[in-house]
Amino acid sequence: MQPVDVEIKKAISYRQNHEYKASNMLLLELVRQHPDHAMINYQCAWSYDILGEESLAVPYYKKAITLGLPKDELQGAYLRLGSTYRTLGLYDESKETLKEGISKFPHNKALQTFYAMTLYNLNEHSKAVDLLLNCLVQTTSDPEIKLYKKAIEFYSDKLDQVWK
Repeated sequence: MQPVDVEIKKAISYRQNHEYKASNMLLLELVRQHPDHAMINYQCAWSYDILGEESLAVPYYKKAITLGLPKDELQGAYLRLGSTYRTLGLYDESKETLKEGISKFPHNKALQTFYAMTLYNLNEHSKAVDLLLNCLVQTTSDPEIKLYKKAIEFYSDKLDQVWK
């Protein structure tokens, strides 16, 4: 294991032990030393999110995505950046980021769920509920919902329709 990987693990350990400031300080130093290291940028962004400093997280998420991350971390970066934009009220940026993440990872229901939240914020309520209902029926193990799966799927995009 390379020394930088040991330091990243140390920063993650700080975060897991709720030592958020120590994690952030270590990651900022690592970014200074390795500005083009995708994982360090990703972890630094995450550390800012945990500290409630979402606006400071954005450039690190963007850089991590641009530099390239392994699949699992890339999914997380898209989700976290999209969510961060949403919490900052940057709904259009959130929508575009989450759509891009969904295009790369179409089976990721967490990305779709956060996308639905953004659609809600953009007053695209029908699309948001449609997406959430489909996520629900595709992931639930609840026997009552499974019993009505076909009906829920059928009505999910017809919520404003009235049959007479």
